[in-house]
Amino acid sequence: MHPRDRHARIVEMLDRSGSVSVETLATSLDASRETIRRDLAALDRQGLVRKIHGGARRLEQIPTEIDFDARMTENVPEKRRIAQAAARLFKHGDALFMDAGSTTIFFAEHLSQLTGLTVITNCMGAIRHLTGAGTRIFLLGGEYEVAGQETLGPLTEADLRRFRAEHVVLTVGAVHEGAIMDYDLREASLARAMLAQARHVTVLADHAKFDRPAVFEVAPLARVDRLVTDRAPPPHLREALRAAGVEVIIA
Repeated sequence: MHPRDRHARIVEMLDRSGSVSVETLATSLDASRETIRRDLAALDRQGLVRKIHGGARRLEQIPTEIDFDARMTENVPEKRRIAQAAARLFKHGDALFMDAGSTTIFFAEHLSQLTGLTVITNCMGAIRHLTGAGTRIFLLGGEYEVAGQETLGPLTEADLRRFRAEHVVLTVGAVHEGAIMDYDLREASLARAMLAQARHVTVLADHAKFDRPAVFEVAPLARVDRLVTDRAPPPHLREALRAAGVEVIIA
């Protein structure tokens, strides 16, 4: 098939479904995944589609994350199970970075049952659960983002670089075959800064995060040590996690 015809078919498929994966396109158009990725890059440059990790979306459907208050009511039982299982991975004397997110709040609740921890975080919402728990807390400075109850931006990242920790716990927006992803540029940037200052990476993500479209890459899967989730990932993602050496813990 001529590239021009293939491009037209891709745009038509996106018009019908809103989003489509590289794998689906390769099968439907009898082309290699490498060819499809080049096609999507070309269409993205032309402003016809938005190329995302693992596929593409129509321009008007570039993903955004729902607001924080809504996320605090979404998949709550699953997030609580994940938080409880994750808290069991840490012990007295551990130091960890912790980013902001709805699952972070539930994680902080369970973490409060431990003593002797050191927590470095930008998550204001988690602080009230950790105070009085015998935990040493460092709140990162910077611009306060009311919607997410967090500090973000260059000042926060500069403050972060004064610390090092054995662990970082991240609550990302999406888990893909090649990477963990997020929706917000500043949140993704801060997560990358935390990764640079820590040795071991634990990701907390419920099943709704599997293959969810997101724009900003945080890190390749190979940088992740553990994924704590509430159900087994789909086969293609499970294989990618295994190949990347990620331990999957199902709460």
